[in-house]
Amino acid sequence: MSNANGKAATGFPDKISAKANPEASEATDIAGNIIYHAKYSPHFSPLKFGPEQALYATAESLRDRLIQLWNETYVHFNKVDPKQTYYLSMEYLQGRALTNAIGNLDLGGPYADALRKLGYELEEIAEQEKDAALGNGGLGRLASCFLDSMATLNLPAWGYGLRYRHGLFKQLITKKGQEEVAEDWLEKFSPWEIVRHDVVFPVRFFGNVEINPDGSRKWVGGDVVQALAYDVPIPGYKTKNTISLRLWEAKVRAEDLDLFQFNEGEYELAAQLRSRAQQICTVLYPGDATENGKLLRLKQQFFLCSASLQDIISRFNERSTEGSRKWSEFPSKVAVQMNDTHPTLAIPELMRLVMDENGLGWDEAWDVTSRTVGYTNHTVLPEALEKWSQSLMRKLLPRHMEIIEEIDKRFVQTIRNTRVDLEDKLSTLSILDNNPQKPVVRMANLCVVSSHTVNGVAQLHSDILKAELFVDYVSIWPNKFQNKTNGITPRRWLRFCSPELSDIITKWLKTDKWITDLDLLTGLRQFADNEELQSEWASAKAANKQRLTQYIERVTGVSIDPNSLFDIQVKRIHEYKRQLMNILGVIYRFKKLKEMKPEERKKTVPRTVMIGGKAFATYTNAKRIVKLVNDVGDVVNSDPEVNEYLKVVFVPNYNVTVAEILIPGSELSQHISTAGMEASGTSNMKFALNGCLIIGTLDGANVEIREEIGEENFFLFGATADQVPRLRKEREDGLFKPDPRFEEAKQFAKSGVFGSYDYGPLLDSLEGNTGYGRGDYFLVGYDFASYMDAQAEVDEAYKDRKKWLMMSILSTAGSGKFSSDRTIAQYAKEIWNIEACPVP
Repeated sequence: MSNANGKAATGFPDKISAKANPEASEATDIAGNIIYHAKYSPHFSPLKFGPEQALYATAESLRDRLIQLWNETYVHFNKVDPKQTYYLSMEYLQGRALTNAIGNLDLGGPYADALRKLGYELEEIAEQEKDAALGNGGLGRLASCFLDSMATLNLPAWGYGLRYRHGLFKQLITKKGQEEVAEDWLEKFSPWEIVRHDVVFPVRFFGNVEINPDGSRKWVGGDVVQALAYDVPIPGYKTKNTISLRLWEAKVRAEDLDLFQFNEGEYELAAQLRSRAQQICTVLYPGDATENGKLLRLKQQFFLCSASLQDIISRFNERSTEGSRKWSEFPSKVAVQMNDTHPTLAIPELMRLVMDENGLGWDEAWDVTSRTVGYTNHTVLPEALEKWSQSLMRKLLPRHMEIIEEIDKRFVQTIRNTRVDLEDKLSTLSILDNNPQKPVVRMANLCVVSSHTVNGVAQLHSDILKAELFVDYVSIWPNKFQNKTNGITPRRWLRFCSPELSDIITKWLKTDKWITDLDLLTGLRQFADNEELQSEWASAKAANKQRLTQYIERVTGVSIDPNSLFDIQVKRIHEYKRQLMNILGVIYRFKKLKEMKPEERKKTVPRTVMIGGKAFATYTNAKRIVKLVNDVGDVVNSDPEVNEYLKVVFVPNYNVTVAEILIPGSELSQHISTAGMEASGTSNMKFALNGCLIIGTLDGANVEIREEIGEENFFLFGATADQVPRLRKEREDGLFKPDPRFEEAKQFAKSGVFGSYDYGPLLDSLEGNTGYGRGDYFLVGYDFASYMDAQAEVDEAYKDRKKWLMMSILSTAGSGKFSSDRTIAQYAKEIWNIEACPVP
């Protein structure tokens, strides 16, 4: 018995028989495998086969193939025994996996046809998937791009992270501004994870250090939790190699439940270790204003490092034909990369495991560790260079504090013996800051002292590290420091998110090889002023703008004009990223439009300004900026005189999936951080690759993007990094003279036209010359004049459609350098010393 659309009463199509077929590549076989999973790997009641059920069954069908490829990759690596890289990161911003995996396996057509046989469109099923809530911003998205490139380049490399159940937070926008609720991506389950019940390692906290009669040390007592591995397969593009992101979950053993206490009614007490274990992977970046918050963050960092290193050592020994291997071989078989300072505890933990658990002496252990570990720095912001209280470290990790103290002691002694000229700098160079008021461990210093290589993530950033932040270390180890300009995967960020534009590129280049060799995009330059290409390009951009228009109306209720200039700034909300300058510019534009006569307004370029990003829950000024953007939008969008020429939209809950709609539909994007403060940025690369023009400062990777695409195709403004210290000093000395437009915008913002909320504390950060939260540290006032001038240039350029389209094509044509394939190939050759190991 079947219903009108050919589905049986159980909800399954009549004509497709359930059949397990992990290697299915034809539509009928795939459809049978999907139905097999819906029936025999059931997670729902058997009477339904709705879109959600179809998603899970489709994902499990695809996962069959991924598991097979992963197994072949793992076996091949074990057989060849190459040197392997292990990438440690506190966050990964993966995005949806379904369409990415289908695309990388080159199964888009067959899966779309299979789902049509089952009564669904692939796009409809893909929409059911929730983004994995394992990251927040650029750091996590970079790590995910890197994994895609590692797999695509057939490199023997693996990612390690934590399995956060509730991520950072889901952002809601209400009348109060931003509100945070827990992410629910694991509310049911993730179909991509493979739990490895045989991969479990103990991780200890607290306790004390015992000294044995032979002088060796052992860490004992305290709390011991279990780290359980979940693997997420990462397929390469059109290659058999499939690697994994291994995520750790914190568990306890059954015997850790105190049954006596439980039966006495003391339930919380009986299960307190279980409760403490569950806290470790509850959220990403728990608030650290309290002592408990700091303790939990440090626990998370150590949990990641300890579990991962125990696993790495286990894998190292597993690949030996004669049992355990010589430790002297370890650095020639293992590279550990620390993504920022969060995994710094990998250094003392590797020392501890090698010395205390495997019996090596200090010198051998230090040789192993310092030749294994590399460090990527992502920031020059002082508050982001982690410093941990020595007392907290000693309490939670007593053995590691001993090891850090010994590393510091030996480093200081080396400087005193070999570099007398640096003795007076030891107070800043040492790992331990023994300031009696606040003794801390400086994690970046520990990374620099202990790593074989330290790299920045854009040329300007690396130059600042070498010339300023780490200048004295450079004089000690001149060859330790490198630059590795960040990159993005062209698969997710062009091929899959903008298929229309991709097809045009392939047609004009007469090859699709650009998808794995992005430098081929330079071939578009010769056609940049070709009218036929420009017409096709404009059509593809228009289709992406239409898709974005529909999305904005669906999620915000705001109707926007797809023929207006789409101006987008999406990134973490932070004062240095200067969303405040953007919205003050919008306020000024609104005021001027209000003052114009109707015929004058008709001569202006209609613009839709979209801003999105999450503000940390405890970052008050960032949350005020979110509130201001929404309040300005409410007023502007409902003003009948102006809303034909200006709309302002705050895009809620910005994540990878939202970016995949916003970026292809963008025409202008704002990367306007104070020069010298953004290490690299990667969204700038995504926008440029999609033919979106940039208005920006000479900061981070903007510098290199401008060089590659041509300075005439980049709207530049603002002070340069080397001018910033002088400008701050001039401000302190009362020498700053604000542009009248800046004063006008601030006064209008304070006038009450945007509601009754008190923006005084936010706008006060732009006032005065010195003092906490005053003095315009991020130079919004200084850069505002050139920013508004550059925005006027944007308007003029947009009026000339042919010129704008040519600039857009040249932006894409110049983006080849910014592939994460290039970045990872450089890491592999110049830092990790690993080679491709393709599965035959």
